[in-house]
Amino acid sequence: MSQKPLHLLLADAEESEKSLKRTLTSWSLIALGIGAIIGAGLFVRTAAAAAQNAGPSVTLGFLLAAFGCALAGLCYAELSSSIPISGSAYTYTYATMGEILAWVIGWDLVLEYAVGAATVGIAWSEYLNNFLTQVMGWSAIPYEWCHSPFQTLSDPKTQEVIASGIINLPALFIVSMLSLLLIRGTQESAVVNNLIVIVKVAIVVLIIAFGWGYINPANHVPYIPEPTTYIDHQGVSYHFGGLMGILGAAGTVFFAFIGFDAVSTAAQETKNPKRDMPIGILGSLVICTVLYVLFSHVLTGLADVEFFRDPTRGGEASVVAAITEGMPASYSWLSKSVTVAILAGFSSVILVMLLGQSRVFYSMSKDGLLPSVFSDLHPKYKTPYKGNLVILILVGLFAAFVPGDIVGHMTSIGTLFAFMLVCLAVIILRKKEPNLKRQFKTPLVPFIPILGILACGLMIFGLGWQNWARLGGWLAIGMVIYYAYGRRHSKLKDTE
Repeated sequence: MSQKPLHLLLADAEESEKSLKRTLTSWSLIALGIGAIIGAGLFVRTAAAAAQNAGPSVTLGFLLAAFGCALAGLCYAELSSSIPISGSAYTYTYATMGEILAWVIGWDLVLEYAVGAATVGIAWSEYLNNFLTQVMGWSAIPYEWCHSPFQTLSDPKTQEVIASGIINLPALFIVSMLSLLLIRGTQESAVVNNLIVIVKVAIVVLIIAFGWGYINPANHVPYIPEPTTYIDHQGVSYHFGGLMGILGAAGTVFFAFIGFDAVSTAAQETKNPKRDMPIGILGSLVICTVLYVLFSHVLTGLADVEFFRDPTRGGEASVVAAITEGMPASYSWLSKSVTVAILAGFSSVILVMLLGQSRVFYSMSKDGLLPSVFSDLHPKYKTPYKGNLVILILVGLFAAFVPGDIVGHMTSIGTLFAFMLVCLAVIILRKKEPNLKRQFKTPLVPFIPILGILACGLMIFGLGWQNWARLGGWLAIGMVIYYAYGRRHSKLKDTE
């Protein structure tokens, strides 16, 4: 398999006139990582994992997921400080395992970034109505204009169709606005993201601080439920309790950690990538892990498992409902603040996912594997504006016209697969390029990378064979595109 020589990768980084503008600092990267991580996962997946998989022991699921992410994060930190190029796992795989696997991982990252951005955009639309009615006291957006054509609203008693969706305008709106913000510039995007991060981290800390005193110890007994099978109201069965429940929770809440690796896609726009990238990746991961464990402990203490399982009580806004259920009415201001934080959190997640997707496509385009439109830079803003517009169209169409079905597991399995290849890349690069200057070194190689591969593999095992099949189908489509276009237009063959 053809591999891209490291001297070509590092030469790309030194191009000053054609290079992306370097504006980001370590604190910007930490905020970028927190902006990507804290969002849909914390406010939605926590309650889902507690209800379906682990009950109070969802905290152990978070720790297991964080452990796997930390191992992969150490590998990401070494690679991003050694190869400060946009493209994340795609670039690292290209340099170590060849073009075909690089294409596979680049195509795989579409699951994490583009599909993830559209899915969170749809969730943003759902919570916007909660904000308009509960916080602002206004009328909700009509059903037709905030749902896809494939969705209908029925009377629960008569099953008569009351309304049918036409287009999800709020989802299309938020994706469009954030895409245009990215075109304006990465530094401007980071400033907006920093403000959002401050707001939602403050809300999370307030929930932990005020909610801690209202934890009902009975809701944490037993902390690890006995192994059983739980069947939800849609007829889907889950392993609940015991070791398999914790593994299932880890696979479920892993979605809550997706995004910290997006920091590495901004390596070429970082002022001092060799120092700042490890700080950005590991710093954001540590901060979010502490918040996640404390938050999930408080949330499961405010209400019992049956509360989160009841769609009429826990519902979509499960965090808001739990505050109302377990805390005095005087804290209604907190539940309203959570709604604002959810909207802000979803916004920053979409922002970083769109950033990550455009930078991966930028790198693939520079290598000839995708058309040049994805790497054309704006003459003034120095951002891949044409690529951002194409991604806006693709993600916008998905967000506007496709129902918001749960694709969290598919996104998770794609990302876990990427993490495994990143861990493997560290081992290979240590053998192939022992003298490469590494500002940050992953400790205990190959033990740490191998442990990372095993931890991610364990979480994939917890997601079940159906998700393996979906991933296989997605990658098969990608290989068709590679052999039809990428292989024939690859620039690597011109350098050999």
